[in-house]
Amino acid sequence: MDDSISEIEVIVLAFGPLAERLGSRRHLHTVSTGSTVAELVRSLGLEEWLSFGLSVAINGERCGHDTPIQATCEVALLPPVSGG
Repeated sequence: MDDSISEIEVIVLAFGPLAERLGSRRHLHTVSTGSTVAELVRSLGLEEWLSFGLSVAINGERCGHDTPIQATCEVALLPPVSGG
């Protein structure tokens, strides 16, 4: 792997109001190498969701907001569910 690569592409899957806000459910997004989930969320303009209980999964596995993102991974953004 070439360590000189400064950006990576990831697939972002957004659900519920996040998909509505981003305009669709599936996106190809570019972030800096070494970015965390939180940095990805901020780069999408969704930073307020970090404090609203946003759950995230990378390649189907739940992870924390400080988890580093790898190239070509699939990042699912899962807003908290509410109901009554």
